[in-house]
Amino acid sequence: MATEATPRINARYLESFTNATVRILGRVTALRGESATIDASGSIQLHLNRDAHLTLNNAVEIIGKVHSDLSVKVLQAMDFGPNIGTLPAVRKNKPLAEQVAADFNAVEAVVDATHRYKEIFYNTD
Repeated sequence: MATEATPRINARYLESFTNATVRILGRVTALRGESATIDASGSIQLHLNRDAHLTLNNAVEIIGKVHSDLSVKVLQAMDFGPNIGTLPAVRKNKPLAEQVAADFNAVEAVVDATHRYKEIFYNTD
């Protein structure tokens, strides 16, 4: 059984994935009723579903469909909390902001690799 590919993207790639289902990891910067904004190397407007329970300033992974206006309809959301990927035992001497920035730098590297080697990760047809 084939499954639909959900390429990892950020705000820079939205235009290339109009009407496609994608994955986005970002930080929640605003919540307004049934909409939210995340920062994923740029601002992305989200249209939330009833199951999406986001928290301001938390990291979140979104699986959603990109609309023609470059907003994203959330199909699924996973809240990763305020300290995504921090490893206190390894990073105990670094400030929290530095730890979280390093985690998002790693996310950016994965997004870039996904599009550099797209034939591995998704179809371009």
